[in-house]
Amino acid sequence: MKSIRFLLYFLCFYASKLMAQQTLPAYQDLTPGKVYQQMLTMKEGTTVAELPVRIIKGIGEGPVFTIVAGIHGYEYAPIVAVQQLMVEIRPEKLKGTLVIVPVANMAGFYGRSIFYNPQDGKNLNRVFPGNPEGTISERLAHLITSDIISRSNVFLDIHAGDGNEDLLDFVCYYDNKQTPEQTSLARRLTKCAGFKYNVVYPFSLQASQPAEYAFKQATRQGITALSIEAGKLGGVEFKSVDATKKAVYNMLAEMKMYEPLAGIKNTENQIWLNGQDYIKSPGKGIFYSVLKSGDKIIAGQKLGFITDVFGTKLAEITAP
Repeated sequence: MKSIRFLLYFLCFYASKLMAQQTLPAYQDLTPGKVYQQMLTMKEGTTVAELPVRIIKGIGEGPVFTIVAGIHGYEYAPIVAVQQLMVEIRPEKLKGTLVIVPVANMAGFYGRSIFYNPQDGKNLNRVFPGNPEGTISERLAHLITSDIISRSNVFLDIHAGDGNEDLLDFVCYYDNKQTPEQTSLARRLTKCAGFKYNVVYPFSLQASQPAEYAFKQATRQGITALSIEAGKLGGVEFKSVDATKKAVYNMLAEMKMYEPLAGIKNTENQIWLNGQDYIKSPGKGIFYSVLKSGDKIIAGQKLGFITDVFGTKLAEITAP
């Protein structure tokens, strides 16, 4: 039943889309209490990419809160969550402007592609701030940077565990010391989201370094930015969908943009993590492990092993 409902939301959204245009209208010029939607397009030669955008203009003054889902088109839980939010949130109850990109990587979504945009083989979340003269993913990133991120006061980038990622749900932000006010708000919004696990990443981008990630690009631009990671293995876990929706409602209430919903905010017993280790595979093959997301490990512990396609063991992987 839930799958059918999701399909109906998606079909209704696209059945009522407006004529594709290149730029969004000025938010301040929109009529309060109305909902607008638009399909932005960009081209690289004969390759065309689309970016769907819905703008919910509240009846009162307030900030611009932007939500982007589907930068990775195989991460379905965020896409389903924003489909439901677009139906539920009422403009007459909203203060400020809510901007929603329900599927940023349309080609990846329809192509059922893990991480990559099949139009150019690039990971959209590794090419920010983008390039207006680059490949289609780079142009799409540039459009999001210039026309979506730059107009935002708060930028929320929603992800999930892709088809190959066993993920523990969490919320995260970058600790940008250069913008203490925005970083403080990012921490508040992370906390009020109500997830058990929160992650704080260091921010040390050099001027010559590209941000690569969408919400890291927003952080670099001095915008309050954070990300939700909820859902795993390319599935639609409805507990993660519901947790994402509740987090958004909590954040909007914290921003005084939307009335709080009773009984959904829980900031007790949260765990804050600020150190990450990434282990790269020493070669290609098949990885075996009995560990799952959320398991606790110690330094030197065996995490699993890699075999080639014939089943010959190539390497054992241990925790650093």
